[in-house]
Amino acid sequence: MKIVHVPRRFTQDSWGGTETCILELAKAQRQLGHQADIVTSKALCRDEHEIIDGVPVERHNYSYPYLGLSAEVRDAMDQSGGNLISASLFKRLLIRPDIDVFHLHTGKRLGGLVRTVARIHNAPYLVSLHGGVFDVPVHYQAGQSVQAQTGMEWGKVIGAMTGARSVLRDADAVICVSNAEAEKAQAHLPNTRVEYLPNGVDCQAYRQGDGTKFRTAYGIPNDHQIILQVGRIDPQKNQLLLLEAMSGMDPASKIHLVLIGHVTDSGYHKQLSQRVSELGLSDKVTLISGLPPQDPMLLSAYKAASLFCLPSVHEPFGIVVLEAWAAGVPVIASAVGGLRDLIRDGLNGVLLPHDSSEAWRTNIQSLLAEPAKTRQLAQNAKVEVEQQFDWKVVNQRLMNLYQELLDEKQTRQRFFLRRAS
Repeated sequence: MKIVHVPRRFTQDSWGGTETCILELAKAQRQLGHQADIVTSKALCRDEHEIIDGVPVERHNYSYPYLGLSAEVRDAMDQSGGNLISASLFKRLLIRPDIDVFHLHTGKRLGGLVRTVARIHNAPYLVSLHGGVFDVPVHYQAGQSVQAQTGMEWGKVIGAMTGARSVLRDADAVICVSNAEAEKAQAHLPNTRVEYLPNGVDCQAYRQGDGTKFRTAYGIPNDHQIILQVGRIDPQKNQLLLLEAMSGMDPASKIHLVLIGHVTDSGYHKQLSQRVSELGLSDKVTLISGLPPQDPMLLSAYKAASLFCLPSVHEPFGIVVLEAWAAGVPVIASAVGGLRDLIRDGLNGVLLPHDSSEAWRTNIQSLLAEPAKTRQLAQNAKVEVEQQFDWKVVNQRLMNLYQELLDEKQTRQRFFLRRAS
């Protein structure tokens, strides 16, 4: 089977759960003998061709359809949700022969281009909603769009021609990574097939790692317990709450906070650094501005951790929770979005409100003081993640869906051919 994955952007310099998901699915598909690659824009990366962990990535020129767009605004749009177009990507997909399935990991204008190509090829296309579309808090939606403070926009015509606003409605399937998103998507798209399919993790990879090596590299004493968070440096991930939680702990406590993530909001990154200084936590907090996805130091960070925390304001899934579980690390997370599907409070993790640093401080101290309880939480989660969330298991469900969509497309085609004859 020939599968093309199309995200808005894909670069190792700005990595998150979406990129992990796309790469791991493509890897699993190639291991099964299918041809799976990634076609995207040059947003945040100008390299036209790259091989990432065995998966070919092809990038194309792109633009934002605004007159007089400043470099600053363009960069902000590259980082967060810019509604781009790419004529060369459209042309490339149009001339590629025998594509069986188009798997979109974006929507809007780029999605409209792929929708058009899929119709011309008479091939199914499906859309994964990684960042959440329907199950997003109203207050969070308001801050997400990047406004182009420029003159005339000329992209609406292209959007109308390619059906950009119909990408989800016309998709052969829409994939949601949480049950809440799936339920709301089905309500908004009553005539579209909506599937709940969680993300996964490479369980074998996260059994590796050298915690001592990580501590040595970043100067963290062996007798200090590490609280780890991995995620974009962005207000959505709410790292600031963990700083506030740390500030109320006993100054003599041997607890060290490690924050790892690519910076997608430079203002928030500056705010975090300033707050660390203001709270006098410079010797208790290590802020690492991103590690490449295949960097063994990332696996070692999990192995060094005593506790993983994810206090996100909004989280459609939370793939880093699976990574922590696979590494045998107990998890505390916000009771939001897809995290409520993953975590059963008190059984395989702990769920807390995302706006109470006091609750986080209390639970962090309690779990670190009760090693038997944390070991049980971690063990319960590790068994579950290996049985249900390994990428091989998740990808097989996806491959079954691909085949169903292909069979349905072929059945409809034979029906119309018989009617025509």
